[in-house]
Amino acid sequence: MKRPDGRWAGENRWYIEWLVVLVVAVGAAFGVRAYIVQTYFIPSASMEPTLLVGDRILVNKLSYHLHGVGRGDIVVFAKPPKEVDPAIKDLVKRVIGLPGDVIWSAQGRVYVNGRPLSEPWLVPGTVTTGLTRQTVPAHEYFVMRDNRSDSEDSRFSGPIAGSLIVGRVVVRIWPLSRLHLF
Repeated sequence: MKRPDGRWAGENRWYIEWLVVLVVAVGAAFGVRAYIVQTYFIPSASMEPTLLVGDRILVNKLSYHLHGVGRGDIVVFAKPPKEVDPAIKDLVKRVIGLPGDVIWSAQGRVYVNGRPLSEPWLVPGTVTTGLTRQTVPAHEYFVMRDNRSDSEDSRFSGPIAGSLIVGRVVVRIWPLSRLHLF
């Protein structure tokens, strides 16, 4: 039914409803990305063979607000203060040492609190060197790359502050042929 002004009844309401739906959807998408999950692109070989150059990962940003960081977790963290490359914004590494742990390497293996660390994620025969005996400070984490010979990690720059951790890698989402939950 037409109104006296020539427009159909309810026409403005339809536009307003769709505008509200669009605003809510965009707001929800930004909220999810900012506080819950975010995708990241792997630009280097530092986490091979676990993560390859070009892989896309999904990071749970909420998980460490609900429980602690675990040894063996793959984490994304903001660039530490000692990192000088302006192109680097975030890094991906594996947590090896937790606050208070005593860690070192000997005979090519990593030791944590006097015991050899089981690292099933490494290629068999991988040798770890350059890890001097040290205690991981409170509220900090010792992170290492899976590809021990490519890029720097906590052996060079020291442990990272827990406040830098963005979240835990939960799934490789691309390429689909390598879809994998962590």
